[in-house]
Amino acid sequence: MRIVVTGIGVISSLGCSKESFWDKLVAGKSGAATISAFDPSGYGSTIACEARDFVPEDHLDRKRAKRMARFSQLATAAALMSVKDSGIELEKYGKEKVGCVIGSAAGDYDVLQTQFATHAAKGPTHGNALAVPKIIANMASSNAAIELGITGPNVAVLSACATGAHSIGTAMDTLRLGYAEAMIAGGTEATISPLVVDSYDCMRVLSRRNDEPQRASRPFDRDRDGFVIGEGACVLVLETYENASKRGARIYAELLGYGSTCDAYSVAAPEPEGAQAARAMEQAISRSGLTPDRIGYINAHGTSTEANDRIETVAIKRAFGARGFRNPPVSSSKSMLGHTLGAAGALEAAITALSVYHGILPPTINLENPDPACDLDYVPNEARDARIEAAISNSFGFGGHNCVLCLGRV
Repeated sequence: MRIVVTGIGVISSLGCSKESFWDKLVAGKSGAATISAFDPSGYGSTIACEARDFVPEDHLDRKRAKRMARFSQLATAAALMSVKDSGIELEKYGKEKVGCVIGSAAGDYDVLQTQFATHAAKGPTHGNALAVPKIIANMASSNAAIELGITGPNVAVLSACATGAHSIGTAMDTLRLGYAEAMIAGGTEATISPLVVDSYDCMRVLSRRNDEPQRASRPFDRDRDGFVIGEGACVLVLETYENASKRGARIYAELLGYGSTCDAYSVAAPEPEGAQAARAMEQAISRSGLTPDRIGYINAHGTSTEANDRIETVAIKRAFGARGFRNPPVSSSKSMLGHTLGAAGALEAAITALSVYHGILPPTINLENPDPACDLDYVPNEARDARIEAAISNSFGFGGHNCVLCLGRV
């Protein structure tokens, strides 16, 4: 069964529409700036890629918006945008035949912090009755379904920074099993909060290039010093090719297959040889019925941390060059979007689909001093025209979660 992408909804630091998002990516614009969500004075890293243009009431009823945490607001808005973009009429499918898989790696931390402080100061009986329904990670998928009125399969995937990609893979499986006729799928994250920023900074994985935020995320560059934390959401509409064709839908790309493995190595560090990351790439390609020479582009996980970029390079070489195939062009969108954690895999799947659709490879910006250990073609600093038959999108998460999506031109 052929599964295609017919709708894309995006909320990001590069704008709150698919068009703004794509145009700025191709132009090599960065969404990074000094944190505005809280006063970052005294923090080691004071920069982030925030969705500053997002106003919940532009997309949601005010009362409904107030009952959601920010990660749910972002996801629900992106879901509504994706459905509008697709032109799909949910009633014609039957809303019981439309499902939803939207994941978040963290859920909500702001409400958690606030409620903990209130409890510590005042004790029992002073809590917020909506705290738990706001905090828990499945509420993004639930709130999107409530807003759309869809009653098909609804789950929330959680696999750290591979969450968005696994959500899309799970939605594809749901369609192929015949459990739904259409799926709303993606990832969301809103963790630019004091606790999260400080915790990541204590791990020494955040960039401290605070005086030049837009140059701070520099995947594969010799002078990279960590990622820039980001927020956002991306939701795709997935349908069968047969149904999409019948209704004359615009098709961005075909979702051909995906690979999923685990490093089984560390709770945070990637396995040094990149063996399981490479195997996930190989799975995605082979399960799509392709060979590596058919892959014209890789949207990298590319976090801008020393270990991740070096090991991902090793893994790509292992999956392609070590098997006698050409290493395809690679770029990291996190150079512009920062690392959006549970939303990253979905945002990067959308970028990969748009790259296939438009025939453009977005750049890796800030790649000024190549790292000798990172010696692939990373599409440095400027977008590139390229007719792509198929591409893969890599997502790797804490705990060793690896997910690779393969998308192709229709």
